[in-house]
Amino acid sequence: MPLSEDEEKILLEIEESLYESDPELAREVSETTVYTKSLKNLKWSVLVFFIGVVCMLLTLSISFVVAFLAFLLMLFSALAIERNARNLGRTGIQQASQSSMWSEKGIKLGDSSQKFRDLMKERFRRDNLG
Repeated sequence: MPLSEDEEKILLEIEESLYESDPELAREVSETTVYTKSLKNLKWSVLVFFIGVVCMLLTLSISFVVAFLAFLLMLFSALAIERNARNLGRTGIQQASQSSMWSEKGIKLGDSSQKFRDLMKERFRRDNLG
C-alpha cells in the first residue's frame, strides 16, 4: 500500500531534521544494511583462516602443538565463514557485489557470474549436443 502525499511529506521532514540534528547517525543509517555485519565478519574470518594456514605451515616443523593450535584456528574460522555465508545468502552476496566498494574498482561480481552461467547454459544446451 503506497503512502499518501501527507505521509511522504512527513517522512521527508523527519529525514531532513535527522540530517540536520545528527548527520553522522544519518550517514551511518543510510550506509548500513542487514548484511553489513555478516559481510564484515566474513572478511575477517577469511583473513584469520589464511593467517591460520600460514602459521600452521611455518610452525609444523618446529612444534606440532603450535601447528595444531593453528589448525584449530583454521577450523573455527572456517565454521565462522560458513555461518556468515549462510547469513548473507544469495541476496547479501549480490548486494555486496553491487556495493560502492566493488563498483569503485570497476568489479561487478554479479554481472560476471551471470555471464558465466549464460555462457555455460549456451555451451551445454541439449540442442547443440545432437
